[in-house]
This record gives sequence, C-alpha cells and structure tokens, in this order.
Amino acid sequence: MNQQRVAICNAVVLARLLNATLVVPKFMYSSVWRDVSQFSDIYQEEHFINYLTPDIRMVKELPNRLQSLDLEAIGSVVTDVDIPKESKPSFYLKNILPILLRNGVVHLLGFGNRLAFDPIPFQLQRLRCRCNFHALQFAPKIQETGALLLRRLLKHEGHSGPLDHYLVGPYADSIMKEKRGQSAKASRYLAIHLRFEIDMVAHSLCEFGGGEEERQELEKYREIHFPALAHLKKTTKLPSPAEIRSEGLCPLTPEEAVLMLAALGFNRKTHVFVAGAQIYGGTRRLGALNSLYPYLVTKENLLSATELEPFKNFSSQLAALDFIGCTAANAFAMTDSGSQLSSLVSGYRIYYGGGKMPTIRPNKRRLAAIFVKNSTIEWKVFEQRVRKAVRQTKHIQSRPKGRSVYRYPRCKECMCPTD
Repeated sequence: MNQQRVAICNAVVLARLLNATLVVPKFMYSSVWRDVSQFSDIYQEEHFINYLTPDIRMVKELPNRLQSLDLEAIGSVVTDVDIPKESKPSFYLKNILPILLRNGVVHLLGFGNRLAFDPIPFQLQRLRCRCNFHALQFAPKIQETGALLLRRLLKHEGHSGPLDHYLVGPYADSIMKEKRGQSAKASRYLAIHLRFEIDMVAHSLCEFGGGEEERQELEKYREIHFPALAHLKKTTKLPSPAEIRSEGLCPLTPEEAVLMLAALGFNRKTHVFVAGAQIYGGTRRLGALNSLYPYLVTKENLLSATELEPFKNFSSQLAALDFIGCTAANAFAMTDSGSQLSSLVSGYRIYYGGGKMPTIRPNKRRLAAIFVKNSTIEWKVFEQRVRKAVRQTKHIQSRPKGRSVYRYPRCKECMCPTD
C-alpha cells in the first residue's frame, strides 16, 4: 500500500510534467503480498479525481480507441528497467514524451521510486504534497473500521486526536461520541511498526539466531521471491551478516525493539499498538514484547473476526488500518527508518501534527554496536547509551536536498495545507 501510494503521487506529477491525461492507476498483483485490491478498494476515487482536477486531466479508463492497441508491440510499455531510480524531469521529457507524442499513450508498468525529489520545479513538488496529504483519502469502509480501531485504542481519551479527522474523515465524530461516556483515566498509547516480516528478513541478508534451519528457509524464500538477489548471493562475494549488522542494515528484531523501548523509559504500564503483517517467527518471536508490555495490542486483538472479515486476504487494506493506528498515536516508534510505512506515517505526523507528535527513529548502526555488548553491559550504562543514540539521531526540521517530501514535508512547497 505504501509503495503504491508513492508511485501514485509520482505518476500524478509526471502527468502534469508531460501535459498528459492520467488514467486512474491500476495496482499490480505481487507474489509477495498476494493482494488483488485496486485503487477504489483503498482510496476514494471520486475525491482523488475531483481534488486534482485543477492540476491534471484524469480518466478512469483508457479511451476506446486506445484500448484495442497492443501497447507492448507499439513500444508504449515502459518498465522500471527502462527508467533509472529517481530520474530527473529531463529524463522523462527526453525519453518518455516522444513515445507519448508518437503513440498517444504510455503504460508505466511498475513505476516504483522513479522520480527524483530534486531538482524539480516548485509547482510539481507542491503537487506531490497535495496528492499525498490531501487527494489520497482512504475509502469509507477503511475509514469506518479505522475509526473503530482508534475508538478502542483511545477509549478513555477525553478529546479527539489532532489527526483523527484527516485519517477517518466523518467517522471521527463516532470516536468522540464513545469517549464522552467514559470517565476513566486517559488511555494514551505508543505505536510501533515492526518491519520484521519474512520478505524484509530475507531481503536483508542478515541472520537472526535461527541457525541452519533459518538460513535454508530464507534462502528458499529468496529463490522464489527475490531470484536476482539469490543469484547475486551465489555468484558474488557479499558482506557477511555480521558486517551488514555492524553497518546498521539489519531490521531490528522484536527482542531488540523491546530493549530499545525499555531503555527509553516505556514501562510495563505503557499501552502499545504493534503494526505490521505476520512477524517472522510468529508468536515465539513476539514473546519478549508480550512479557514486558502486557497492554500490547494489534488490530487483530482490537477488532473481531467479523469486523476484519472484509479485509481478509487484502494486505494493502490491512496496511491502511495499521497506517491509521500508527499515525494517530501519541508517540510512534519505528524499527526500520527505510520502510515506506514508517516514512509516510512520520511525514503525515509532521504535516498535520504541528510538531507536537513525537516519532522515535533509531540509528541502527549505533544500536548495533550497543547490542553486541548487551550480554556484558550494565543496564544503567545500556540505558544511557541507547538514549544517547536515539537523541543523536538526526531530527531534521527542514527537508534536506534530494530527500523525500513524503517523509520530510517541512519545506516551503509542502507546509501550506490547503483543502
């Protein structure tokens, strides 16, 4: 869902750059996520079209005269292989515009992170922000269930969260109705995104203490889902798992996440919402989190099987619920700063949160050096070092050149919300 969101915003900007009409994006089927969701299953299609009407022309389907064309045969299919990562606008004007002018249509297949953040004209950068923070609103069924999730997370909170309206739209009122009847102590919560699903674990080339059985399992997964990486691993001398870990390139395990949170002062009374799909290692791997944080919940705990049934087997729609739960949290912690969900959540909190919604973004290289010594280090020393490592993580106020406007919206192009 998060990769798709970024691709949508980039496609909108590209349509404006090329003076082209955009067909409402269609989502590809992924062998990893196995989700057949399409645009209107996740976002409000009519709002998306209407909000962006002043900026670009948009249609829901290709015109009939173009539908009958064999786009691949006429050279109109452009894949990620054809476009370098973070290509500048000049690349598209030189290489993609001629195809569009010649054939009348271009099909961007995949279109991942293929548009640079700099240099790019001011109005195009602003359009990116308008698309991400305003045009893409979740579909009503996601908003309604998201409001139910927040209602149960914040059941004793005495006021509406600052982002409730932006996340769940008209259903934000239902959260307040439930809260007014409560007199118990406020139930603030910490959200943490554990990016420790098998795809992340396998792609990292790290080891996580599972020995030969783990190595074989991850190698088989790579051969099926990441064949290029599996081939590279067999034919090229790559850094060892220990070297990768020392560079801070391994995702934090649930056990390491627990140590980090405890060192930062989150005690057993902390209400914790854990976002993420199926954690690699299952309930066994979550044991440390559950034992230290008895008030730990997931969307699967808070919502009944009946309430989750409409989202069953739709990982992108489930990710949208996690997005809502994380974004509305009193504090948000990530275990992998490179994850798209963590990036988009932290950016959303900055954009709409007025600088009052803390996000914990750890420096994994510094933490790795500390964790190596955690069998011999005293707790007070460990606590001091973790807090220092987190404090020294760059808390960037404005967007650095070339960095994502979705993660760092503090720039003159973005920080001017308009509805």
